[in-house]
Amino acid sequence: MRTLHTFFIILAQLLCSSITNATIGRPRGVSISMASLYQPAEDGTFTCLDGSSKIPYEYVNDDYCDCNDGTDEPGTSACPNGKFHCTNAGYVPSNILSSRVNDGVCDCCDGTDEDAGRIECVNNCKELGKKLKEEQDRTRKLQQEGFEKQKTFSDEGKRVHEEKIARQAELEKERETLEVTVKDLETAKLEAESPETEAKDKHQKAWDELKAERQAKKEVEAASLAFKELDTNGDNSIDLQEIIAHPEFDIDSNSVVSEEEAKEHLEDKESVDHDTFTKDIWPHVKDIYKKPTTEEPPPEVDPSTEARGEEDQTEQQTVPTVPITDRIEGEPELILDKPSEEKDEDSMPEYDEETKKLIEAADEARKNYDEANSKLKELDNELSSIKSYLEQDYGPNREYAILQDQCFEYTDREYTYKYCPFSKGSQRPKNGGHETSLGNWGNWAGPENDKYSIQLYEKGQNCWNGPDRSVKVHLKCGLEHRLLSSSEPSRCEYAFEFETPCRCSQPSGGTAQPHDEL
Repeated sequence: MRTLHTFFIILAQLLCSSITNATIGRPRGVSISMASLYQPAEDGTFTCLDGSSKIPYEYVNDDYCDCNDGTDEPGTSACPNGKFHCTNAGYVPSNILSSRVNDGVCDCCDGTDEDAGRIECVNNCKELGKKLKEEQDRTRKLQQEGFEKQKTFSDEGKRVHEEKIARQAELEKERETLEVTVKDLETAKLEAESPETEAKDKHQKAWDELKAERQAKKEVEAASLAFKELDTNGDNSIDLQEIIAHPEFDIDSNSVVSEEEAKEHLEDKESVDHDTFTKDIWPHVKDIYKKPTTEEPPPEVDPSTEARGEEDQTEQQTVPTVPITDRIEGEPELILDKPSEEKDEDSMPEYDEETKKLIEAADEARKNYDEANSKLKELDNELSSIKSYLEQDYGPNREYAILQDQCFEYTDREYTYKYCPFSKGSQRPKNGGHETSLGNWGNWAGPENDKYSIQLYEKGQNCWNGPDRSVKVHLKCGLEHRLLSSSEPSRCEYAFEFETPCRCSQPSGGTAQPHDEL
């Protein structure tokens, strides 16, 4: 069978050689770029392209697979691992599996894969080429428009970058001067606060002593009143029976004040005089003692003394202000007797003029220091912000800086996704609910040859019984900044598709043309 097949091939070659002595052309199914590999050797052989064996040249395309790599049958379906080249003149050349050759389906637009007569293929390569060219022209136009915007963004990013550098230098110089000023003002503040504190402490001490004196006087008055109320027989002493008469002195709560309980209140004495009661007894019973509820009629007033009493009261109301400087030498002056409607006796009196001046001076020093220190903090915050901006990788030409401080959203059937470049990614239920962090800005994560094609946002909210959420943002060229889609390729790992002019590159030097291989 092989011999008979070979005979017909040789006969065909002899017939061809009688017509022309030209070099044998490329076999069917071979591209022009591979044609030189399919020329017969001087000894009339063909070497398989993998170098595994040599066969007579006439075995090429004889519908029998001789080479392990299938390269001896580029134009037939004999080798399962072979490839057939579609020239597709006017469109895009392509390679198809040899198994599709003469299978009754037109795979090449020029129909060259079907020559067995089983089907007639229409050559529509020119029509496809025309559509391809139109699509390429549209793509090129979009790419060019996007690239023009990208150049604008890049110029703006570079301009801002230079401005930030200049501003940084200006602020650092200003900071050096301001830092010295703040230290000087802090020293001045401390120097002003020292005498202020001393004067205020003296004033407070005098006021505390005055309050203690007033309180002691009130305690004596209360003790005297209680003594008078307890001394029911008027003998200027309080005895056990007078204590027993007051049920509040019942210690064991049996509604009876026993003699032993009365003695305990009088500190084992049978009776006590006024001074002993005031000094030893009253401090322990003042929280227990209850004033009698029976009111006695007011004492009769002698008309001759009533007028005198009114004069005394008038005199008491017009007593002039008495400073306490006579009581404590060197202490600030305190107002003792202002009428209650003007000054509550429980409120600390005003500072004297000297102390007020010290306070004013300290307030001014504090104000100057606080203002300068606040300005220094604002300056440091601005420097920190500038440093962060300058260290951020905004692309090879800083074209992506335009996206800083912007956010974009995309909504599908369930969620609204939010993408804030160089900040974060998140999602929230479409019908309302809490926002879930999908990740915070990490780094550029594109392949080595296309670093700026993907952004990674990581360390988002933890998935239940799973990893922290993260999102990769895949960037593509477009005329507007738009978040196009969101997906979850694997659990808790999201993918956003975002188009932006920042991603557009300069188109190639001319409109791509369909390849014509003749």
